[in-house]
Amino acid sequence: MNQKPSSAFIAASWVAMASGMLGYIIGLWRSQMLLNEKGYYFTVLILGLFAVISLQKTVRDRLENIAVTDIYYSICWVCTILSIVLLAVGLWNATLLSSEKGFYSFAFLLSLFGAIAVQKNTRDSQIK
Repeated sequence: MNQKPSSAFIAASWVAMASGMLGYIIGLWRSQMLLNEKGYYFTVLILGLFAVISLQKTVRDRLENIAVTDIYYSICWVCTILSIVLLAVGLWNATLLSSEKGFYSFAFLLSLFGAIAVQKNTRDSQIK
């Protein structure tokens, strides 16, 4: 049973990803952090987005019996977990208000969720 995603779910996925990414990036842009700190948090975001998209694809490939090497599958999981840990450690040690730390955490997680949903929708839309 392969159903194509509804237009509403596709739109909600793109809105989730875009609002999470834009909120996170605008927050970084307007922050009083040093440039190297901004670069760290931006790199963590990019790593996280790439990792969850790759992870979603490899999990789906395995469910559909498409060959995926164990090493790549493991790397996807490690990078996904590593991006979340790197953000958590960075925010734990940052001299930011708790509200700012919460903002970055939720914007990051919303971005990751949106990226997974967009990847899923893209793949489901291509099924014939």
